Amino acid sequence: MTQTRSPLTRAQRLDRLPYTREHGRLVVGSGVGWALDAMDVGLISFVMAALAVQWGLSSTELSWIGSIGFAGMALGATLGGLLADRFGRRQVFALTLLVFGLATGAAALSWSVGALLVFRFLIGLGLGAELPVASTLVSEFAPTRIRGRLVVLLEAFWAVGWTLSALIGYFVVPGSDDGWRWALALGAAPALYAVVVRRGLPESVRFLEQRGRTEEAEAAVRRFESAAGVEPVDSPPARPVPSPGPRALWAAGTRRRTAALWVVWFSINFAYYGAFIWLPTLLFNDGFSLVKSFEYTLYITLAQLPGYAAAAFLIEKWGRRPTLVTFLVGSAAGAAMFSAADGDTAVLVTGMVLSFFNLGAWGALYAVTPEVYPTSLRATGAGAAAGFGRLASIAAPLCVPPLIGAGGTGAVFGAFAAFFVLGSLAALGLPELRGKALDHDPAARPVGTGKGG
Repeated sequence: MTQTRSPLTRAQRLDRLPYTREHGRLVVGSGVGWALDAMDVGLISFVMAALAVQWGLSSTELSWIGSIGFAGMALGATLGGLLADRFGRRQVFALTLLVFGLATGAAALSWSVGALLVFRFLIGLGLGAELPVASTLVSEFAPTRIRGRLVVLLEAFWAVGWTLSALIGYFVVPGSDDGWRWALALGAAPALYAVVVRRGLPESVRFLEQRGRTEEAEAAVRRFESAAGVEPVDSPPARPVPSPGPRALWAAGTRRRTAALWVVWFSINFAYYGAFIWLPTLLFNDGFSLVKSFEYTLYITLAQLPGYAAAAFLIEKWGRRPTLVTFLVGSAAGAAMFSAADGDTAVLVTGMVLSFFNLGAWGALYAVTPEVYPTSLRATGAGAAAGFGRLASIAAPLCVPPLIGAGGTGAVFGAFAAFFVLGSLAALGLPELRGKALDHDPAARPVGTGKGG
């Protein structure tokens, strides 16, 4: 008796595809936006170091300049996720680029600390919304077997953007009294790139189906099938599914995942932004010249790239959870070593170790975050986790001055090491979803990982 093969859903049709040029265009197209985001976030650390000298700012004023953008990011990430589940990933992605690009250009005209704080908050609104939306979009197009790797590669564009900010900080900021203004003016590029995103990137097939826009969803799938040389097949009708809203994040079957995810996001944000926003200023305070501190920050930043490469390889070899835990533990070790570093070479080497492991951990975290929620809740969940993590981004720069007063740079990086350890423990509560289809029941037990949460 001949068995009739069940028709493939559009999600299954995407999952069966090999890597194609369309996947490459999606990752690069999203990644350029990601890099511009990182460039903007990174620039403020160099602007802070310059303004500390030029405007004679206190540590408290510098802390607020470092933190206010993250207040905007916390709100932006939460709102961006909600809007992406309602209006689409691509639409919100393009809007965020436009918002933070225009606000960064305006920040170059800042005439006072107060004005700079206002512009930094507006920049944060756009920055915060972009990252979880972009990672959600890429994860929803990526084939199951390489999904984690593609999201880590997307995250690797962060190192490209942060390196650009370090280059701008090294070559542009110290060049003149208006160097920091020219640096921020260069950060307005995302406003132009928003047009490219709006016209060139596809909308999520899963989102389109859940909104009843089946013709657009079919066209997007066929675009990827054509690139792979795969013959299209008919898919069964998809049932529209409304977004359940943020309360569903704490429903039975998802609350454990949400709690673990939020703790990891909080821990890594506190340690990363506390360290890297203040790094040029801390090096300057420890006796390095402004140019030398910027040079060391550039070298330390370059160590992010091999960190991402290692995470991209291991995420599909070891799995999400082991990779994330390993890189968080490595980050804790790097921070501890940096806290005890004595001498130029030790500072540079331990800083590079911290950078390598920390950014590998970021890549793994962005890979696992969209996977733990179903399509109707995915962007909302990713945005909420990122938004909660941004609260730590606000607190960390404000905590640095009192920590310096209590025990110097050693106390600062010792505290960051403790937060990395906390994040690694929380990561053990996340499910292992390597090789599992993206659309799944959040209460279901993942295959081969023991009891799900």
